[in-house]
Amino acid sequence: MLADWLGVDGKDVSREKVPRSRGGAAVIEVGKHVLVLEWKSSAAAAVVSDAAEQVRAYAARVGKNAIPLVVVPYMGEVGRRRCEQAGVQWLDLSGNARIIAPGVHILVAGRPNQFKPRGRPSSAFAPKASRIARWLLIHHDRFLTQREIALATDVDEGYTSRVVSRLEDENLVIRDKTGAIRPRDPSLLLDAWREEYDFEKHRILRGHVAARSSDALLRAIADTLRDHRVDHAASGLGAAWLITRFAGFRLVTFYLLEQPSAALLDELSFREGARGANVWLVVPNDEGVFHGASEQEGVRCVHPVQIYLDLGAHPERAAEAATELRERYVSWRRSA
Repeated sequence: MLADWLGVDGKDVSREKVPRSRGGAAVIEVGKHVLVLEWKSSAAAAVVSDAAEQVRAYAARVGKNAIPLVVVPYMGEVGRRRCEQAGVQWLDLSGNARIIAPGVHILVAGRPNQFKPRGRPSSAFAPKASRIARWLLIHHDRFLTQREIALATDVDEGYTSRVVSRLEDENLVIRDKTGAIRPRDPSLLLDAWREEYDFEKHRILRGHVAARSSDALLRAIADTLRDHRVDHAASGLGAAWLITRFAGFRLVTFYLLEQPSAALLDELSFREGARGANVWLVVPNDEGVFHGASEQEGVRCVHPVQIYLDLGAHPERAAEAATELRERYVSWRRSA
């Protein structure tokens, strides 16, 4: 691929293996260009992040014009962003790449993943499993035992152990000498989760409720749900606005523990329909979304971590709201 993209003959490509103790996988000369490669069989967020740091350091030792390059089977959004932040280039074996350096400008995107695992892969961020990641992020600054996590998230210890093992495999958590765990890098853990998170996997009822303003609508729905003793919590743009006062909103989103009854929808004057919808009533695929919920100006809201995840699927100024929320409420310095 490199020879093709750089317009050189295959015979003009030479490779030098590098001892693992020296920190790089290989140095490749393609025509006049020198590239230092670090390849990984996994594109997990922590793996790519570590590879980017390693290859950048080694390329600096090879020479000032050496191009550091991370190679994986298929690079996800988080890995791409991590490489860009580290000032490292990347390519994947599915045919995508971002290699920008003096005399080189290669951008290839949109090629599908050619290495999807067969069957249903296990994930530390499946609906129930994600309770563990959420709790770790809420309490990111201290070590927690697996028993503490299991009790707090209402899952059994065996299941907790399996999820924690998966997080360890992906290098997303670290242990202290007692075996308790915390996120290795909370920001990286959140990125890894967001890459897998799919808001559409919840049951979403979209509709319209007449109101004089979005703020009034948010509070009116919260009051009605409270009066009817419906377990609920706001998320999305409305919840982000209550916390940050950044980015006005039209769409109001509430999680409900159970499917709303016809009587409740009538009480809300809710008219179902995606066209012109200004209210999303969401029945979550796991009740863990309510963990860490708190009152914000009289409205119960999910934890900022959950709001941040959900904003990825929201319209309007959701991207700006997510950036502001992350910078102010879910931003952590690298922990290890």
